[in-house]
Amino acid sequence: MTAAFMDLVDVTIVNIAIPSIQRDEGASFSQIQWITAGYALAFAAGLITGGRLGDIFGRKRVFLVGVAGFTVASALCGLAVNPEMLVASRILQGATAALMVPQVLAIVHATFPAHERGKVFGLFGAIVGLGAVSGPLLGALLTEWNLFGLEWRPIFLINLPVGVAALVLGSRFISESKAPRALKLDLVGVALVTSALMMLIYPLTHGRENGWPAWGFVSMAGSIGVFAALVAYERRKAERDGSPLIELSLFKVKSFAAGIAVQTVFGVVMGVFFLVWTLYMQIGLGWEPLKAGLTGVPFSLAVSVAAGISVQVLVPRFGRKVLQAGAAAMAAGVLLYLWEAGRYGADIAPWQMALPLIVMGVGMGLIVAPLTDAVLSQVPREHAGAASGLVNTVTQMGNALGLGLVSVVFFGVIDEHVAPGAVGAEYLDGFQNALGWVAGLLIVIFLVMFALPKRPAQHVEGAATAAEEPGDDLTPGQDRGREPELVG
Repeated sequence: MTAAFMDLVDVTIVNIAIPSIQRDEGASFSQIQWITAGYALAFAAGLITGGRLGDIFGRKRVFLVGVAGFTVASALCGLAVNPEMLVASRILQGATAALMVPQVLAIVHATFPAHERGKVFGLFGAIVGLGAVSGPLLGALLTEWNLFGLEWRPIFLINLPVGVAALVLGSRFISESKAPRALKLDLVGVALVTSALMMLIYPLTHGRENGWPAWGFVSMAGSIGVFAALVAYERRKAERDGSPLIELSLFKVKSFAAGIAVQTVFGVVMGVFFLVWTLYMQIGLGWEPLKAGLTGVPFSLAVSVAAGISVQVLVPRFGRKVLQAGAAAMAAGVLLYLWEAGRYGADIAPWQMALPLIVMGVGMGLIVAPLTDAVLSQVPREHAGAASGLVNTVTQMGNALGLGLVSVVFFGVIDEHVAPGAVGAEYLDGFQNALGWVAGLLIVIFLVMFALPKRPAQHVEGAATAAEEPGDDLTPGQDRGREPELVG
């Protein structure tokens, strides 16, 4: 739980400090995008492989290696001497998180009997909620306090004592376990999917500042060919040894294919919104980190409340309509925020932002908790683990893609060399443009949701659900990467 909390906080703590990092290190727009996107990309690329390594070599062993690596990477982030070192350290952080995070629930499953796991999952849900709420606030406080004159660096250095505690406690109390029939590694699949994403995201991130050169468009077009090669290779890999990185047969299930599309686009929405929102408040409006962090509290609380109600009360009664209501509410909140930003301009106050943020938070809560259950409800039981791991992976990939698209929908509207007095107006224009794109993507999500089952809580015979105990009747080694979906 200590390691899970550390990862969850690290994901949310960085955004609030991005403007301080940009100011202190002189980072370019593309570099601040890679500080967040690099983590998401490395995490996504390694999630499934990290779970399989734990099955093969021992979950405790791989968990401790991941925690140690994450702690060292955090130290490197905090000691970074330039933006390039910080980006490289963040990528290392994401890669080591991919070793650490998939082991968490696998260790729970191996340690606790079935009748005790409900309590553990309840504790895990509390940890997830605490991490989501405390991350931005902790980031704001550590940046605002400027401990020992270190500016933003304590947001990473705080992981050192937490990581050491996790190592000591993990070494002493976690029992070793392995899967009796673990799946084989698919390193070629990892290389192909990482290459394809890099060929797509790198030109998006750096193209604007380089005048959109021809090589960028060639690279993005080439990524389609690499994705096609990935599909062909995964098909052969499945026939050869039955352990592909991506189980392609899952996409024959309409609800799963639609759900993956929803998860990917939702990841893009989150990647775009949270980075742009932070830059708008701290650079465009000139707010201090703590003021910006506190402004987000109503959003986090609304997400938590709505998530609990959606799973326990609404979805059993209304099914798919709850998810679509969530997408519609998020879109409405975004449009309301867009209107308020234009209406009040630089004079907008945190309390004026509260209403659109609460509406957005309620919408997000109605989506995030029941979505995975809807996606997996018609997936055959034997593939449930692979399917849930893939859901997590594409969400992170969508997040990385969204962070790359920030250069188009936000920085593409901003003049990087604008006079200081016009910065607020430039960032307001960029924020409004980005919100327009976010609202459009949420409408797309609303429409794609029609392909989800009408009643996600009612499962077809032999199908699996995200709420089942991890590993029950699953192919060994496939019940990985499911943490966020268990909150409900």
